[in-house]
Amino acid sequence: MSESGPGATSTYAAAGVDIEAGDRAVELMKEWVKKASRPEVVGGLGGFAGLFDASALARYRRPLLASATDGVGTKVDIARRMGVYDTIGRDLVGMVVDDLVVCGAEPLFMTDYICVGKVYPERVAAIVKGIAEGCTLAGCALVGGETAEHPGLLGADDFDVAGAGTGVVEADQVLGADRIRTGDAVIAMASSGLHSNGYSLVRHVLFDRVGWALDREVPELGRTLGEELLEPTRIYSLDCLALTRTTEVHAFSHITGGGLANNLARVIPEGLRAVVDRSTWTPGAIFQLVGEAGSVERLELEKTLNMGVGMMAVVPADSVDVALTTLADRGVEAWVGGEITERTAGDTEAVTLTGDHAG
Repeated sequence: MSESGPGATSTYAAAGVDIEAGDRAVELMKEWVKKASRPEVVGGLGGFAGLFDASALARYRRPLLASATDGVGTKVDIARRMGVYDTIGRDLVGMVVDDLVVCGAEPLFMTDYICVGKVYPERVAAIVKGIAEGCTLAGCALVGGETAEHPGLLGADDFDVAGAGTGVVEADQVLGADRIRTGDAVIAMASSGLHSNGYSLVRHVLFDRVGWALDREVPELGRTLGEELLEPTRIYSLDCLALTRTTEVHAFSHITGGGLANNLARVIPEGLRAVVDRSTWTPGAIFQLVGEAGSVERLELEKTLNMGVGMMAVVPADSVDVALTTLADRGVEAWVGGEITERTAGDTEAVTLTGDHAG
């Protein structure tokens, strides 16, 4: 009798789910997860839940837990097309932990969720390797995760990743709009490229409109298009925490989907505005390429892409020198990109971009 006949025995494997491959993936990822740990982590990989020793929070007077969750969007399509899976995890970590640090929280731990059409153990392990490396760069632990196989819903090569993180901040040290004052300086920190936002626009322009291939050598980029598009997201959490230890910081803004103005506006209080001068920096070549290749207007680029700025800090004017020195010592390119002013009557915009980019 045929296995597909009416009397055939149904199995999970026949439905497309390979439990043995999943077990193999877990074994392969264990070495990477071990490297992304902290002293507070209790137990190892394989439990139903990750354990974190909360007694470590006893040193706080009033600890507030911060949480964030995110994915990396359609950047996963670039990883899939290139067959490169060990960097996308760093993007995931950056998207999560740098949201946590905006309020001044120290990232403590993360969990991940990897959804695939078919479990290829080496591929899943490579993704987790990137996540573990990202957690190490962020100073947090990877305490657990889930790999789900969804045959019939996803193609065999399709996958997506998501993650959630938890951090802690002292209640009276929470950063945000209530701390910002007129005369504060806005410090911009350079991005490593597109990071993990705006890839739907980028893919539409470079693949659909102009038909570029990922292995295309692009002189302006100094490498192939695919290498540029897979450049991992810069992780700023430890850099931002270093700033809070060395000088006064009023607020941070993580520049992600929505662009610089929209994200910075989220931390600007009513009655004030941030004036950011474009002439203080030159966006990387990839931003100009997307704009020119797709005839994308500047306003559309600025509300979609980070335009070369991945994180911003609002600090008192007398903290600028220390802040810039701290960031330079940590290898972060940073500059004064603007200032906080009074908002004029009738002005509803919390952020104003002025001037033109240098170069």
